[in-house]
Amino acid sequence: MNFYNKSKDKNLLYPELSYVICGLCFEIHNNLRRYKNEKQYADAFEALLKKNKINYEREKPLPKSFEGEQERRNIPDFIIEDKIIIDFKAKRVITKKDYYQMKRYLDCYQKELGLIINFREYYLKPKRILNLLS
Repeated sequence: MNFYNKSKDKNLLYPELSYVICGLCFEIHNNLRRYKNEKQYADAFEALLKKNKINYEREKPLPKSFEGEQERRNIPDFIIEDKIIIDFKAKRVITKKDYYQMKRYLDCYQKELGLIINFREYYLKPKRILNLLS
């Protein structure tokens, strides 16, 4: 799928792609509701990505920060179109720890935009996390 930046707000990163991703997540939230686990939401999301022919990588391990580093424990759920990192949650509230985890993902992959999506919330509210690269 090809996404162009046609937004009037030039400061918004990947507006069309973000809109499509959030739409898929709303569809999943409407169908599966609030009490499934993260893997079930991720499986449903992957099926929709395939159906909509959107390029993605699922659970791609983080690159090593230095020689001799042990295997990383945290792995983002998806990288969409090599632009946006997605991390699904199924918990009562998003914490600072979740925010910092996304910042690590963005930094390690040198990406500018991440979305944290918590399916446990009554109303889905994707959180946009920016990593402004210099």
